Amino acid sequence: MLALLALLQTTQPAPDLPGVALHPLYRAPFACIEHPAGQATFLGDALGTDCMVTGGGEPGGPGFTSFYRTDGRANADWYGWGAEVLAPFDGVVERVVANGQVNTPGTVGRPPAAMILFRRADGTNVLYAHVADVTVAAGDSVRAGQPVARVGNNGISRLPHIHVGAYRGAAALQVRWDLRAMGRGYVHF
Repeated sequence: MLALLALLQTTQPAPDLPGVALHPLYRAPFACIEHPAGQATFLGDALGTDCMVTGGGEPGGPGFTSFYRTDGRANADWYGWGAEVLAPFDGVVERVVANGQVNTPGTVGRPPAAMILFRRADGTNVLYAHVADVTVAAGDSVRAGQPVARVGNNGISRLPHIHVGAYRGAAALQVRWDLRAMGRGYVHF
């Protein structure tokens, strides 16, 4: 036990990762699976997160949240399929990449993913991948929370979700959600 305590006392905390707070991705509750430091190295993927709308917790639902209604074998079974995707901040759309392919859940498609790249005045870039029905174009100004697309399932993806990556210069940023904005936008049960 003393050896464990000595180890804990000599271990240095990890330095904080640089981060960015973003407007919530969806109006509905959602959960994200993070890409930990070192897992991916490409800007826009490094420290990224894959976010899915959750459901099932509403009155009359099963009482716990899930990503899909039954077995998830069809895109339409996923709570997030076709859900509005909201702009991350006030900024400009730098680039839009289209991919009209629709993957079947469980099957990985071919690149590229349909995506939107946003830039904020301070040089922060945010990438949304696997989008569908994009409503903005390169050069458009956007406001935080403005609908810009819908949830898709295309590119290297197995399920309906949005990948979010952020960076400034050559430094990947950890994505954090603006919890105040999230609290204002949710439907409360």
